[in-house]
Amino acid sequence: MSVITEPSVATAVAVASPLVEVRDLAKTFDVSAPWLNRMIERRPRQFVHAVDGVSFEIPRGTTLALVGESGCGKSTVARLLVGLYKPTAGEVRVDGADIATTLAGPQAQALRRRMQMIFQDPYASLNPRWKVQDIVAEPLREHGLVKDAQMLRGRVGELLLSVGLSPADAEKFPHQFSGGQRQRISIARALATQPEFLVCDEPTSALDVSVQAQVLNIMKDLQRQRGLTYLFISHNLAVVRHVADQVGVMYLGRLVEQADKRTLFATPRHPYTRMLLDAIPDIHMTGRARTPVRGEVPNPLNPPTGCSFHPRCPHANARCQQERPALLSLHGVRVACHAVEEGRISAGA
Repeated sequence: MSVITEPSVATAVAVASPLVEVRDLAKTFDVSAPWLNRMIERRPRQFVHAVDGVSFEIPRGTTLALVGESGCGKSTVARLLVGLYKPTAGEVRVDGADIATTLAGPQAQALRRRMQMIFQDPYASLNPRWKVQDIVAEPLREHGLVKDAQMLRGRVGELLLSVGLSPADAEKFPHQFSGGQRQRISIARALATQPEFLVCDEPTSALDVSVQAQVLNIMKDLQRQRGLTYLFISHNLAVVRHVADQVGVMYLGRLVEQADKRTLFATPRHPYTRMLLDAIPDIHMTGRARTPVRGEVPNPLNPPTGCSFHPRCPHANARCQQERPALLSLHGVRVACHAVEEGRISAGA
């Protein structure tokens, strides 16, 4: 995949204080049957802990990627960070300010201008009845950034140029574009308010591989030019390897490992991380021992006791079945694993 891999200028000058801070973030959904059904069938209420005590930081101008199998809570984290969901517990801070408090106050619009989201499906996230001019101009109108019609048209043309499209494309409808071009329109719309923080929820998963590379190149270019900070959600480790500075691995609502990209790919610590990496085809035929991903993600309505990964883990013991591991910092890597903590498995083994 021919994507740009060199570090951004923004990354090099990132300040010590993070732009985004997440502390013990949790989101629980009530998935109970209707009240009458529960009374007749004598069934209790049921809850899913989609996000369960997640904490991380994202320095300015860098990219944190969250990876994991479907249903691990990645997209829920994304929606919590932009205020689409209210957290059950914990907090999200942008520039030191709690977003839940800010979004409920007079500074809500100013905060929403600073953070935007790019959604997974470019076919569903664009209004098919609107021209591209109206789609990209909507944030500008909503936030009152441009009021003059001629200036608005010029600003939309600039945004389309920034993502590799033509100003003339403003007069077309979404159905006249390919999937990759539609995602570029989504990126242009997200950039309209000149945000600092972009949450990207699997923005290339619906695209062909060659088109993925083009979109990722655009996103890396924009990050360098504008100093953007990204939270990048993906299940594709090949994509993550090219775009991320830090990588967080999620399993059943929890963060089980976080490290810088080079460290995580070279010496993964958590058994789940190793299984994910071992599932990538070994095109170099290195002959190294591989542990295929085994089993399935447990039912989130009835998660395992102790470490939620222990039914699939080759290193699990009695402690793993009874005690939930804490996310500890070990040699510069954050990992939640009793086997790693006790030295029963070593880095890269």
